[in-house]
Amino acid sequence: MKPLIRKTLRYLNIESEIEDFDKIHRTIEKGILFEGTNLYILVFAIVVASVGLNMNSTAVIIGAMLISPLMGPINGMGYSIATYNFPLFRKAMNNFAFAVLASLVASTAYFAISPVSTAHSELLARTSPTIYDVLIAFFGGLAGILAISSRMKGNVIPGVAIATALMPPLCTAGYGLATAQFSYFFGAIYLFTINTVFIAIASVIVSQLLRFPIRTLVDPLQKKRVNQIITAVILVTILPSIYFGYRLVQQEKFSENASKFLQTVGMVEGNFLLKSEIHSKKKNLTLIYGGNALTEKHREFIHNQAAVFDLEKASLDIHQGLSIGDNNDELSEVTRLKAEISKLNFILSEKNREQIQHDSTLQLGRQLLREIRTLYPQIARCTYTEAYTYTASENASRKLPIVLLGIEPRKSVPPNDREKVSDWLKLRLQVDTLQVYYQY
Repeated sequence: MKPLIRKTLRYLNIESEIEDFDKIHRTIEKGILFEGTNLYILVFAIVVASVGLNMNSTAVIIGAMLISPLMGPINGMGYSIATYNFPLFRKAMNNFAFAVLASLVASTAYFAISPVSTAHSELLARTSPTIYDVLIAFFGGLAGILAISSRMKGNVIPGVAIATALMPPLCTAGYGLATAQFSYFFGAIYLFTINTVFIAIASVIVSQLLRFPIRTLVDPLQKKRVNQIITAVILVTILPSIYFGYRLVQQEKFSENASKFLQTVGMVEGNFLLKSEIHSKKKNLTLIYGGNALTEKHREFIHNQAAVFDLEKASLDIHQGLSIGDNNDELSEVTRLKAEISKLNFILSEKNREQIQHDSTLQLGRQLLREIRTLYPQIARCTYTEAYTYTASENASRKLPIVLLGIEPRKSVPPNDREKVSDWLKLRLQVDTLQVYYQY
């Protein structure tokens, strides 16, 4: 056991791969600066990312993230907090603030003059941060500071730049300013803040775990105050993201339930669903039907089906798109034909579903015969079907599986074993009741 533990600890140990502390310090200090080449690269990267968001091009956005030098001052802030190097922290903060301001000016200027002002999916994705963005930023930041501290950097840092996505939120914030859509601005700035804070926190943790040397004299009281500030910043940043994450999960659940619900109300007594829209944020469903006129009974059925799928609190907007009946003259021939085609397509899909169910029932009888013959070889035939039973006290019908077992001549199934056969069939078919008959 001890050799295994030692071997495991040897695999987990990274001390032998850590770069010289002085070299790490110089690398981080150099990455903080935003002047000359770094400043031009930042502005160019912002414009490239803005174009990518404007054109909804993922490849261009990824390219901009690879170019961006924004990770430098963030790692510098984390490193300086961990080593209590407050002059370096102020230097990193000043450069970071300048970089953010320059980025906002560049992106706002681009979107102000761009003839395309549509908010595409790539841009909208940066306006609603959640707890998942916290996780991405934190673990991406861990990977980034480890790569800086290690002699074996590989391609980790470019990957971290892509994963943590610092550039697109700043560009989206610029879009919000340029188009006066401040909900976009605040959502994007919050996402950027999440990325910044948790990359920096990751840098603090790794720097302390690797025992980077403290290069200045620090008062213990000052250390305590720094730790309190860090805790407060984490809480202020993370709590809203947990709420947004919860909302995202609820919206996904709503969309999933709504999709299942729509499948059950595709056809309602001669009315067929022409169009449907799911609005998960507002918890609203729009249903437009064609065919016979919708009655109160039909609408009540639709609402009852919504309750089955936990959508009783959802707002249902049910509309009659067109009615095939007395007012046919008001409809164009093309519209009526489209309605009939939609109706026929729905009927055809229902028939296909019934046929598939029928074929599976046929296969089930054959499978039951194969399985039961291993226990009772005297059973030569098996017939499986499903019937509906009605009672005087209940209006609804109940499905009743029926199994007919054919026994070979001059053989039988002992009466004591018939109950075992029945119990086995209930377990195999996952039903509470069934009828088993024997044919000799």
